[in-house]
Amino acid sequence: MKLIRTEDAVGHVLCHDMTQIIKDQYKDARFRKGHIVTEDDIPVLLSMGKENLYVWEMTPGMVHENDAAERLLALCGQENMLRSETKEGKIELTAACDGLFRVDSRRLVAVNSLEEIMIATRHGNTAVKKGDKLAGMRVIPLIIEKEKLQAAENAAGTAPLLELLPYVKKTAAIVATGSEVKKGLIQDTFTPVVKDKLATYGMETISVSYSGDGVENVAAAVAEAARKTGVARTLS
Repeated sequence: MKLIRTEDAVGHVLCHDMTQIIKDQYKDARFRKGHIVTEDDIPVLLSMGKENLYVWEMTPGMVHENDAAERLLALCGQENMLRSETKEGKIELTAACDGLFRVDSRRLVAVNSLEEIMIATRHGNTAVKKGDKLAGMRVIPLIIEKEKLQAAENAAGTAPLLELLPYVKKTAAIVATGSEVKKGLIQDTFTPVVKDKLATYGMETISVSYSGDGVENVAAAVAEAARKTGVARTLS
């Protein structure tokens, strides 16, 4: 890092947080570590008494953490997901809809096995709700070698590492087997559980039938259920 005049800092990267204090109004970091100084920032910095700043010396072949996070985001994919703003070199993804979240674990491990790079996700093949946090990504240092990002891009390949598949809402029919249930000898406690589970995924149960035992009885009940739900099936 190097010390330069604030007036000459446009385009440079701050090495540490810059705290602003306004009596009875504000006391917090006005500019965070890693912030790239703009023309509009200069008067504010000077009003904070910052006549000189410590900035990173960006050398050829190095990438700032914010730009690196954008490149990691490009590996993940964003369909049916919402991204956050880039903050301190970190970007987060949340679900834009209910659905099934999937992760290509093999390729993700290959990316995360590289030094100074991290893409953290929730488990794949899990149901998620709109607004759930899905993933976060960043590089560990403030600046990173371009070659390391290129290695991550090579390890990830061309297909997105993550995907969120919206539910395709359908109707459902439940066929409960067992003669003891059909005859009312025991209470059917399982069907309500299944109905509630299906409802969680936006599926409406339009019929419940009790087939009793026997392959023929079960097959006939399934065929009738398929007819009621409008599903054409070939039963063997």
